[in-house]
Amino acid sequence: MNDNTKVNAGLYMRVSTEDQAREGFSLPEQKERLEAYCKFNDYNIVEYYKDAGISAKTGNHRPEYERMLEDGKNGKINMFIALKLDRVTRSVKDWESLIEFTEKYNIDLALVNDKIDITSANGKMVSRIMMSVSQNEIERTSERTKIGMVGAIKKGHIPAPAPLGYKRDNKKLVPDMLTKDIVIRIFNLYYEGNSYSTIANIYNNEKVLGKTNWRDTRILKILSNEIYKGDYVSGKTIGNPVYYEDVVEPIVSKELWDNCQVQKKKNQKNYMRTQTYIFLQKLRCPKCNRILAGGATHKIKADKWYFYYRCEICKNNIKEEVIEESIKNTLSDILEYDNVVNEFFLPMLKNKIENNKDDYEKEIKNLEKKKDKIKEAFVNELFTLEEVKTKTEIIDKQINDLNMKIMEDKTCDQLNFTVDDILLKRDIDFINKVKLPISYYAFNDCWDLLDRDTKADIVMRFIDNIKLEVKGKNYQVKLINFRSTMYEDFKKLYELGYMDIKRKLTYSVNGVSIDTKVRYSEYLPIKQVLQNLYRLNTLYEVDLYKGTFYKETNKLDFSPFFKKGDVPIRVFPLQKDNDNESLSMGMLVTKDSPNDIKVNIRDLFECIPEEVTEDDFKMRGTFC
Repeated sequence: MNDNTKVNAGLYMRVSTEDQAREGFSLPEQKERLEAYCKFNDYNIVEYYKDAGISAKTGNHRPEYERMLEDGKNGKINMFIALKLDRVTRSVKDWESLIEFTEKYNIDLALVNDKIDITSANGKMVSRIMMSVSQNEIERTSERTKIGMVGAIKKGHIPAPAPLGYKRDNKKLVPDMLTKDIVIRIFNLYYEGNSYSTIANIYNNEKVLGKTNWRDTRILKILSNEIYKGDYVSGKTIGNPVYYEDVVEPIVSKELWDNCQVQKKKNQKNYMRTQTYIFLQKLRCPKCNRILAGGATHKIKADKWYFYYRCEICKNNIKEEVIEESIKNTLSDILEYDNVVNEFFLPMLKNKIENNKDDYEKEIKNLEKKKDKIKEAFVNELFTLEEVKTKTEIIDKQINDLNMKIMEDKTCDQLNFTVDDILLKRDIDFINKVKLPISYYAFNDCWDLLDRDTKADIVMRFIDNIKLEVKGKNYQVKLINFRSTMYEDFKKLYELGYMDIKRKLTYSVNGVSIDTKVRYSEYLPIKQVLQNLYRLNTLYEVDLYKGTFYKETNKLDFSPFFKKGDVPIRVFPLQKDNDNESLSMGMLVTKDSPNDIKVNIRDLFECIPEEVTEDDFKMRGTFC
């Protein structure tokens, strides 16, 4: 539903026979809570729907519920509001049908106590989990009536393959004297502080059970299995777990098992930190459109991790290193762009911060009003004290962030940088890479030298998603979609001539055609070019060559100026495009000869030269 659409709400209330006596579930109490919720959110109440003494099981006829659906279908109401999920339905099937119905007819759904938002993927997931739990309450009651199955499990007849450390004896699961010590040792090693990987490496080195394929995932699976303390949980995989205690002879004590679970929680944060997936949430399967899951394998001999992404449905995968190799040049450009933008562009582009202060202050006032509404909601018992605290903390953080932005704007107003400095900075970086690449990469970020967390941060900030295509049973990179904010900033700078791109060009030097990729800028006025050249020559030997671009042949000609050892820094038009057959072009070049790298160049940006003319360079022999 569009944010600007007026909310016309239908309030649904239901009680079954057993609910009638439960506190908070009577029809009047439900009505009171729902009305207060609508008043707080300024929703228009159109109709009330009350099903009394009717269960929410599948198949039961609920006339008021069906009337609400019909009113939604006809456009009389555009939001369904109920107190809790189980007031609406207790059936997973019926819930899925309702979700489909609301999507089809553009209807919102609000559950006051459960606070579920089915407009988002996460909200739908949470609702499905809750619905599974609700349905599970019914199904567990039914399951417990199956005395035969329960009795069999309680006698140790576990309906699952015998795990490591156990064997079958007359259908009963009993400890295997040959392998149970292997399991006991895993629990002891982990409790002593060893990680999953360490334990797997120990077992691989010792060739336990004659195997060298022990994995940390297998160790984790063993440590998480309740069977080793004598208990059994059925229905885990289908989201319908039933717990049975003391059904088999335990291999480890309940105390040791519980202590290992506590240790797992303590180690979880550190363990997850090591599993950083650079392109997580950026890749979808081109067949089923599911987000690819990250995975990792550890090569023991090389002591190296290998990361990949896999579709669990289509079973296709792609190695992380393949993605990196495919887009490495692009990622390097992002790094260069990021360095320039963060160091120079953002603090000096004045129009980016004009009038932002007023906007920030207005937003702060709105957030303060939200805090007042939250307090009012607490008084009206719409929110608990804990909910008020959580919501208030979130708003306070937002207010603090806005105040920081106001302070940043005040600081930016005092800076002396100009947009011309962007081009200068990029040219200096390029020259340093040509002259002393080893030293340059020691002082500047290089993709291959970055740690995984930094790489993941760069991808998260600048890349929206990466399109893949199928190649056999594997994927390959097809297209990179950048975040619109980054793209728009880059495009703006490029159109102004302040940013360059790598472009394939053919240029002729003394009759010899050279096909290469060069840094290419849009039109730059000669005055700006000369000023930039003047400043570059305070650090390096840099020349400006004039040439001609012939549109018919799509070639550049810089003869006869180009000399041996010249390295193109950047190519750009010296005139705006016209209908002529040729176009005047400029090329900045440097010498492929060692020179002291200029690391600290800030002094150069604080000194803007006065008017510079071509004569200044002709006298020095640096202008052709």
